[in-house]
Amino acid sequence: MDSQNYVSHGGMDGVKDKEAKEGGGGTSFFLLRVMALLLTLVAAIVLGVDKQNKVIPIKIVDSLPPLNIPVVAKWHYLSAFVFFVVSNAIACTYAALSLLLSFNRKKSLVLVTLILDLLMVPLLFSGIGATGAIGLMGYEGNSRLRWGKACNVFGKFCDQVAVAIVLSLLGSIAFILLVMLAALRLHNKSK
Repeated sequence: MDSQNYVSHGGMDGVKDKEAKEGGGGTSFFLLRVMALLLTLVAAIVLGVDKQNKVIPIKIVDSLPPLNIPVVAKWHYLSAFVFFVVSNAIACTYAALSLLLSFNRKKSLVLVTLILDLLMVPLLFSGIGATGAIGLMGYEGNSRLRWGKACNVFGKFCDQVAVAIVLSLLGSIAFILLVMLAALRLHNKSK
């Protein structure tokens, strides 16, 4: 067997693949793109369908029975949640397009894809940060602004927000790994 085709990975068996020498194979790029696509798609859907109806009793006067007021929590009532859904939809659409473009191996597309992968990371992180901040306000409230907790009333709604944040975070990690693999591949090719 030809020893040039094997790469040692810290005591593990060698891997016979020229692409492993170049910093990651096409299969890993493909799988990470599919993961990024699916995670951002599901994150956008989970928050995009988030809605909870609740009847809240409000006591106005102690001598009268409480008024039962129906209240609805929807994702599009808060601009941070709208930004989150839109940023995940953009990242998902880009991941789908980049999957199609990954079959074309032109050098100019590799650099453009690397730059766009890199741009998806702050886009997703900004959506995650905005949604996380609003989610934290709903979970803990803000006594200085006299905003009460909302998650004790809308528990299912808040749980779906948390799941969407985690899914989007995993999607952004997939994009970070794509950037790292592409940078490693470009670095190894320049040697």
